[in-house]
Amino acid sequence: MSNEQQSHVHSVPIRVYLLVYVALLVLLVLTVGAAYLPGHHTTLNNVIALTIAVVKAVLVILYFMHVRYSTRLTWLWASAGFFWLVIMFILTLGDYFTRHWVPVQGWQ
Repeated sequence: MSNEQQSHVHSVPIRVYLLVYVALLVLLVLTVGAAYLPGHHTTLNNVIALTIAVVKAVLVILYFMHVRYSTRLTWLWASAGFFWLVIMFILTLGDYFTRHWVPVQGWQ
């Protein structure tokens, strides 16, 4: 590598990776705990689980995929991926919520 290419390499201490790893493990425990919340508040459980999943995804993207220390162009592409994911969720939920579910006779 030339000197110009080496100047863009960012060294991340192992401590940062270990802290992110511990944070991901804590978030995993919280996700499992959210599944066992008492009551019939499945909507609340789903919102909690999805929020935790987004936080975990952001941590993985920022640190393990090295987007945190990348150029603005990399940030743009990573943001475009998240934007596309939001579009896909909106389209899927739009289809789901506009369907009229007809209960099957005999099922309770």
